[in-house]
Amino acid sequence: MSTFAVGDEDFLLDGRPVRLLSGALHYFRVHEGQWEHRLGMLRAMGLNCVETYVPWNLYAPEPGRYGDVEALGRFLDAVARAGMLAIVRPGPYICAEWENGGLPHWLTGPLGRRVRTLDAEFLAPVEAWFRRLLPQVVERQIDRGGPVVLVQVENEYGSYGSDRDYLEWLKELLRGCGVSVPLFTSDGPEDHMLTGGSVPGVLATANFGSGAREGFATLRRHQPSGPLMCMEFWCGWFDHWGTEHAVRDAADAAEALREVLECGASVNVYMAHGGTNFGGWAGANRTGGLHDGELRPTVTSYDYDAPVDEAGRPTEKYRRFREVLAEYAEGPLPEVPGPPARLAAPVRGGLGEWAPLGEVLEALGDEESRAPMPPTFEELGVDRGLVRYRVAVPGPRQPYPLGVTGLRDRAVVYVDGVLAGVLDTADGEDVTLAGPVAGPAVVDLWVESLGRVNYGPRLAEPKGITGGVRHERQYLHGFRARGLRLDAFEAAAVDKVRFESVADRSGPGLHRGTVEVTGAGDAVLRLPGATRGFVWVNGFCLGRYWAAGPQDALFVPGPVLREGTNEVWVLEVEGDGVPGVELGVL
Repeated sequence: MSTFAVGDEDFLLDGRPVRLLSGALHYFRVHEGQWEHRLGMLRAMGLNCVETYVPWNLYAPEPGRYGDVEALGRFLDAVARAGMLAIVRPGPYICAEWENGGLPHWLTGPLGRRVRTLDAEFLAPVEAWFRRLLPQVVERQIDRGGPVVLVQVENEYGSYGSDRDYLEWLKELLRGCGVSVPLFTSDGPEDHMLTGGSVPGVLATANFGSGAREGFATLRRHQPSGPLMCMEFWCGWFDHWGTEHAVRDAADAAEALREVLECGASVNVYMAHGGTNFGGWAGANRTGGLHDGELRPTVTSYDYDAPVDEAGRPTEKYRRFREVLAEYAEGPLPEVPGPPARLAAPVRGGLGEWAPLGEVLEALGDEESRAPMPPTFEELGVDRGLVRYRVAVPGPRQPYPLGVTGLRDRAVVYVDGVLAGVLDTADGEDVTLAGPVAGPAVVDLWVESLGRVNYGPRLAEPKGITGGVRHERQYLHGFRARGLRLDAFEAAAVDKVRFESVADRSGPGLHRGTVEVTGAGDAVLRLPGATRGFVWVNGFCLGRYWAAGPQDALFVPGPVLREGTNEVWVLEVEGDGVPGVELGVL
């Protein structure tokens, strides 16, 4: 058994000073079959520690119902086998460019801005979640023979709020659940963030991508003693749909890393390996300095321009970081692991079957809800997916503008079954169809959440039609709403859908087909002719695709593919064409 403590100037491992050279790797963004390879890549880069968040909403689709929470324990066991230490950041809020910052939709829906405060209706489910999650962390602490040396209290709270009593409550909850290793907080190196996010008696760390000396000087004004650590050294950045791909120069990032280490500090490279937002779990941000402007949804790839890329390959940044970190290593670094198996040759497949979106909804959708005004996604229990809102325009009446107030985030609109246009929050949350609508008519609005906000003051905002639908100035009433959740697309469930040949007709709906693979391994998937939607391979949801770019291909982990026939489903929600399927070689 070992001990780990916070000293006056250093971290202490069994009483001896130690520097944490850590890298962020979110186990839930990496296929479990590839954890050990990715950890080996980090170890060979010169890291002795790995950090991960834990997304509450991934494991709690409903209150009191939990999924594979034990995945965290399996990952920490893999960390131990790799000979590394571990930092765990359990939230309850994690940001991480993850849907809703990791908070469950069923909690933020009714509570709104009451989350992340000392509100009893928020604290009760947090405590229930931590008591379900934390035993596997406690069992794997370093003083019990495991790899865990640090656990975080909340996450960048100073960027959001100032409820010190809430942070104190969380600290006591962690201790009450058996967490005995040192606790820490992490915030930007600004006075108001450190003031709002720090907890007396808990180590404060700072997050930045450059300017280490200035950042640590600010931290020292708030914390005169204790080890310095950059808990998030931002070596790259993430992408949003419809924007340019983010890249950071490798030499610049390596020099910034060197500056952190020259300050005598510990570091956590964010991200060392980003991975993928499988399953449509990507979050979203708001533009502007106050993060209160236009919605910017995050792409499926979480490559982050990290030193280990999305497919697990070393980059120029990896080589540069390895050179810097080797100077601080105790002995020679391990050899860089070879790449995982890759697809032997590119292949193409066909999507010969198709079912219109309405029939997919009939087969896989939730029960229909009726209400005078449109219910939100949260009120319908929909986290990721679509909601079809149906409302009648009375008549007879002359053509008037049809508008939506409080749209979040994108709606494909049909009038009497005919496509009438696409409305998007890029044009604002109060939007109007290009052409007028006469009555009587039946209007269908297929609304998709492009990702819940994961950072800033707009956290916990609802999705769907959050205001109403107007014909001229008059609100329309009498809505029928029905959700189509991504979780409904399971192998057995999809068999309920009545498919027909795409030779007959096509459009938005569920396409199904196969690709034949010889030499299975990591690959990329492209869907030429597709517009926007989601794709599954052998029942595994790769995530969202969108012709808006900058991402034009989805990463397919080798363990998802199999030799021979592989089934592909494509849920196209906007385009009229028949997508092609291409598996490419990395």
